[in-house]
Amino acid sequence: MQPQKNRSTSTDSGARVTLREVAALAGVSVTTASRALNDAGRMQPETRRRVRQAAQTLGYRPNSIARGLVQNRSFTLGLLTNDIYGRFTLPIATGLSRVLADRGVSVLLSSCHDDPRMTRLNLEALEEKRVDGLVIAGRRIDRSLPVELPRSGLPILHVMSAVPEGGVGFLPDDRGGARLATQHLVNLGRRRIAHLTGPRGFESARLRELGWRYTLEDNHADAWGPALFGEWSEQHGFEAALQMFGADRGQLPPDAVFCGNDQIARGLIDGLTRLGVRIPEDVAVVGFDNWEIFADATRPPLTTVDMGLVELGRRAGLGFLNMIEGLPVTEGVTHTPTELVVRASSADT
Repeated sequence: MQPQKNRSTSTDSGARVTLREVAALAGVSVTTASRALNDAGRMQPETRRRVRQAAQTLGYRPNSIARGLVQNRSFTLGLLTNDIYGRFTLPIATGLSRVLADRGVSVLLSSCHDDPRMTRLNLEALEEKRVDGLVIAGRRIDRSLPVELPRSGLPILHVMSAVPEGGVGFLPDDRGGARLATQHLVNLGRRRIAHLTGPRGFESARLRELGWRYTLEDNHADAWGPALFGEWSEQHGFEAALQMFGADRGQLPPDAVFCGNDQIARGLIDGLTRLGVRIPEDVAVVGFDNWEIFADATRPPLTTVDMGLVELGRRAGLGFLNMIEGLPVTEGVTHTPTELVVRASSADT
């Protein structure tokens, strides 16, 4: 009789590998194989390892529908967002998938505008699909989606969105990231450090301003005037360059500028370039977000703070797993660390 190893995967014959085949290869019953693959029941670690190795060898993929019927789960996580361009949500979804894919859980993304009716319809569609949990992902940390969330005991997490009282949320450390950026400029020997940021009504803008101001105080360094709040736009940065470095200024210009996002930083650099100001020789520039489409394309490439959105999603995925498994989770906001990515706009000359 010929050995059967060549029929080991579902793609070899076009037929799906069955749990019975996995059990036969591992030398256990079908029931034991099922329990081993679903982390259920009591058995020797070696038995569980042998079953999983057999499943891997055969290329076994569990039938999620049948498994869901047994465990009363859909093995899907709903991700509801108003970030229709995906700037924040797509990296978060990547982090979620890195944690959940190995557990057989898929992320179902549903994007909606800031329209209460459309948001409610999207939420209802996710509920109809019997998702095992829900992640609410927004575009700003002080505002949630315009919808009343279900109160059915469904695990709900908030990422890049306002976290209600008693809720569980994950946000980047805006204030800590601003500290990283400002300390970097101080360490370069810059002493007239300005700050351009977004609208004062955004909590993230206020937190970044606090991180900038407190870091200067800690280093006994003076700010170059108060923070300049404005729009999250290149236009705001461009106009600020003319204001700070124009011929009619009444004081020495800054020798460094920390910008509240990468769009502002890019506009600032465009304005400085038009005025003949050298970067980083005359002024060092640091942004915030590490939006690579802006940071890498800026000339010179932009030093900026990476918000760690993939890690943010990974932490949320771990929180979701803990919630569905009945393990304790920390209520309130968990701030995840940011990272400074140094490029040529602040290179030490």
